[in-house]
Amino acid sequence: HLLKKLSTKLLAPNMSWKIAIALVLATATAAHAENPNHLQQLLSTKECPKCNLASAGLVTNNLAGANLQQANLVGANLSQANLSGANLRGANLTGTSLYGADLTGADLTGANFTNTDLREAYLAGAKLGGVNLQTAYVQGTIGLTSAAGTANDFYKWGYIEAQNNNQMGAITHFNQALQLEPRLAGAYFGRALARFKLQDDAGAALDATKAGQLYKAQGDPTGVLATQNFVKSIELARQPTKPSEGGGGSFFDMITGVGSTLLGLF
Repeated sequence: HLLKKLSTKLLAPNMSWKIAIALVLATATAAHAENPNHLQQLLSTKECPKCNLASAGLVTNNLAGANLQQANLVGANLSQANLSGANLRGANLTGTSLYGADLTGADLTGANFTNTDLREAYLAGAKLGGVNLQTAYVQGTIGLTSAAGTANDFYKWGYIEAQNNNQMGAITHFNQALQLEPRLAGAYFGRALARFKLQDDAGAALDATKAGQLYKAQGDPTGVLATQNFVKSIELARQPTKPSEGGGGSFFDMITGVGSTLLGLF
């Protein structure tokens, strides 16, 4: 309970307490707080390679073009900071909050993103070579390139965005997943669900049909049945409500089943 309360106070808004606890625990692993001299050096010169800035509070600071190569930023709070064009090569960003930060064009090559909060951050043009974002929080992150993860990573992120009702964000991730792996049936199915929720019935039906074909080719009868039911239900869902016949499950029950199928495909 104490950790839950602490995380609510320290971290960015709209973060679930489970994510918050993970970040607080990551922060607690830092051996020392930031070096005050290093912090002053950064703020006055923007030149602080290999500096110890663990747990530093740098919310909304203008650090555009700063040199933070191999800096220790474990548990630092850089929410909504301007880090455009910054050099963060090899930086330790474990448990760092970059919520809403501007990382446009930043060099993040080889940085450690364990439990890093990248939600709603801007990463257009950022260099992401040699990074692993599997444990980072990327809900709402803008500008992720294909170098940021595998097809399954983008698929997982797309599903999370869909669960958070960000259907356009979900479609963006599913598109990237399919660019990396054109035969990823779950990505077509996930995109079909997102398009349906955006009232793009034609696009949803096309994606679901393609997913069904791939499931069939891959010997997955559960996926085939789910896509077939989905396509049949699209027309019914857009018709005026009628009394149920035969006690069958509703369309929304079917959607829940589809979600379970998607989760099993990670």
